[in-house]
Amino acid sequence: MPHEWTIAPEPFDSPVALALWRAYYTEVSDRWYRLHEGRATDSAELEREIAATSGAEFAPPRGVLLIARYADEPVGTAGVHLLDDTTAELNRVFLLAHMRGKGGAVRLVSAAEHHARGLGAERIVLDTRLDLVEARALYARLGYAESTPHNDQMYAQCWYRKNL
Repeated sequence: MPHEWTIAPEPFDSPVALALWRAYYTEVSDRWYRLHEGRATDSAELEREIAATSGAEFAPPRGVLLIARYADEPVGTAGVHLLDDTTAELNRVFLLAHMRGKGGAVRLVSAAEHHARGLGAERIVLDTRLDLVEARALYARLGYAESTPHNDQMYAQCWYRKNL
């Protein structure tokens, strides 16, 4: 029987969502520190930052957190929330390393765009870092265009926009 992807909303504070948030944050933080300081993230800092970002922006009615499952195993996330009545922001697009290259990221972003439209968004924006080259390539492939900054997030280096 072939394995299938499923993508569905999940509460931002569910055990599955929290475990994937930890995996996401650990990977992007470690990647930054290894690139800039030659080390992994300090464990105290990692715990502090994971705890500081609840994900409440992904709660209905103005947001949604999507969980991707492959063969019923939770393997990824994408979150979308409204910044204003017509602009949604895409965040936390992530797949566990062993699941990359299997089409899950395209499915996650497409599902997030669908949910953004359902929230009333006419456009979707996101930010990322220069070193996250895989993410930047994905967004370009899916029709996102580089844009002016829409936020002042500390680690944001690239901003993208797409009309829905």
